[in-house]
Amino acid sequence: MEQQGYKLFESPVLRQVTGETLRPGGFFLTEKAIQFCSFAPGSKILDVGCGSGASVEFLRDRHQLKAVGVDPSSVLLESGKSRNPRLPLVQGYGERLPFSGEEMDGVFAECTLSLMSDLQKTVSEIYRVLKNDGLFVVNDVYARNPEGVDRLRKLSISSCLRGALVKDELISLLEDEGFRILHWEDHTKLLKQLTGQMIFKYGSMNNFWLKSTACTVDPNEAHLAMHEAKMGYFQLIAGKC
Repeated sequence: MEQQGYKLFESPVLRQVTGETLRPGGFFLTEKAIQFCSFAPGSKILDVGCGSGASVEFLRDRHQLKAVGVDPSSVLLESGKSRNPRLPLVQGYGERLPFSGEEMDGVFAECTLSLMSDLQKTVSEIYRVLKNDGLFVVNDVYARNPEGVDRLRKLSISSCLRGALVKDELISLLEDEGFRILHWEDHTKLLKQLTGQMIFKYGSMNNFWLKSTACTVDPNEAHLAMHEAKMGYFQLIAGKC
């Protein structure tokens, strides 16, 4: 149920810049969310779209939380289990979470809601698995100019860029499901920092896009689409009412 096309998040080209977190800022926003939410040690946390389990490992080792991850990518899951065989990582989709209702104290979705093929169903599933008063943390990309979204959607690449969220639409969807918005903060500077790191590593963003022969996206079209949408990055925290 993930997006189709070249899977940027499985690419070692991306990992050489972001490390195992595969997102802007590494654990910076993860840590901010932990401080905001004040989860007690032993709280059960689900990371939706956990990749190779970097955040699961961070939450367990640094904060003594009972974190578990779910991801559809066998490539990333195998990478994580090779790094740490003890990590509780399971294969599955955000639209069909393999967990019981009201099982989780918190759910994280870090640069992954924008990858879901059915965002409404994913949000419903997250609401279902959260306990009453449970907290939902979203760190993701969004289009600060919603009128530029259509161009992003046409990119032939499976990445958070193509699925960039729209702030008002996301908030409306969460509230309709029964969530209460507790926190919203723009962190576009983290996305700009990541872009700078990519340019430093590969010489230019064009070189980054062209580095993998499997990537069929036109670098110029990708650049124009991101510029038109005014790509941003944000943190949102919502509570289950």
